[in-house]
Amino acid sequence: MADDVILTENEITETLKELPGWEAKDGWLRRKYKTPGWAHTMMLTNMIGYVAEAANHHPDLEIGYAQVIFKIQTHRVRAITESDAALAKKIHEAVTWLPSEESPLSGFPKKWIE
Repeated sequence: MADDVILTENEITETLKELPGWEAKDGWLRRKYKTPGWAHTMMLTNMIGYVAEAANHHPDLEIGYAQVIFKIQTHRVRAITESDAALAKKIHEAVTWLPSEESPLSGFPKKWIE
């Protein structure tokens, strides 16, 4: 098990600079991702679940028709830790990834995440 290194307010502020749309509120890192609808919401939820399980670090999720609210803190210490920041960055990277203009992949036909 990794050590629970609690982030200072300054470290949280620096972390948030790398996480557009995220906030620190009430001792949690939070982000609402809006989707085009239910199917995309479920795909996003499953992706977050897979990444979290691979990391063995589990967020709280609130799921609605066209949104997922992601909240994470280390429950053992009831604070935001290095582990939380690392998982938030990995999930944000996966959620916001799109193929580059040079890629043979065309990307989503619908507007995806906000």
